[in-house]
Amino acid sequence: MKVAGFTFIRNAIRNDYPVVEAITSILPVCDEFIVALGNCDDDTEQLIKGIDSPKIRIINTVWDDSLRDGGTVFAAETDKAFAAIAADFDWAFYIQGDECVHEKYLPLIKKEMEDNLNNKAVEGLLFKYLHFYGSYDYYGHSRRWYRREIRILRNNKAIHSYRDAQGFRWGDRKINVRLIDAYIYHYGWVKPPEGLKSKLRNFNLFYHDDAWLAENLPETFEFDYKNADRLIHFTGSHPAVMQKRIAATNWKLDIDLEKLHKKMTFRRKALQKIEDITGWRVSEYRNYKIIK
Repeated sequence: MKVAGFTFIRNAIRNDYPVVEAITSILPVCDEFIVALGNCDDDTEQLIKGIDSPKIRIINTVWDDSLRDGGTVFAAETDKAFAAIAADFDWAFYIQGDECVHEKYLPLIKKEMEDNLNNKAVEGLLFKYLHFYGSYDYYGHSRRWYRREIRILRNNKAIHSYRDAQGFRWGDRKINVRLIDAYIYHYGWVKPPEGLKSKLRNFNLFYHDDAWLAENLPETFEFDYKNADRLIHFTGSHPAVMQKRIAATNWKLDIDLEKLHKKMTFRRKALQKIEDITGWRVSEYRNYKIIK
């Protein structure tokens, strides 16, 4: 069994993405790792090279900054990395620059790839998610946050990244996947308030035009944590690769969690209560088909 990891990244230093941690968190189960490195204004290339692993192969790309409709440039860059994986690899393990896998899940992930290798009905493996928000001590858990996503897929070039690179499809259809008991730790929203403000503006550069940004996210806007809906205190451990970054944290999340939860509409609270009791998320968007 041969496994290739892949990701895309641009300006990781300027945007404070933990891309080194992302790559190294899954590197032990990969035989090669493809990094689609966009045209950067910082030293991201040297940062990646500093990992100093013979498994890593960088391909230089140029982002089409005119693609500002729904984050499609992210999918385009993902596809470039996926296309660079050689045909003799069986699985492709995708991870974004603000995600990590805890080392405790690596044995299980490897076993799932081995167990499903010859079962062609399984086209991908579906992961659960923890979305950390504002702090490494809290994660968002509500209908605003997607619960699951495909992060391992067969090395089938008919598969492509979908919309803003959150998931994948085979042509026009959803991929048949098996849900595994492993989590992706998502850290994209763990920043101090000023950092979150910058992230929101930079992020939306790839979704909206300048007029929309000027109206909705002017330079003077104040970041509002209300989009979290509900935050839950995290009592587990973070991946070992994240420990140095976490130790350097120099801010505390200053937010009233009860007040935050009260801002949810009655409908959202009712639907959340159903999910909490039954585990069923009513009308959940699923860009995949789970098979047994």
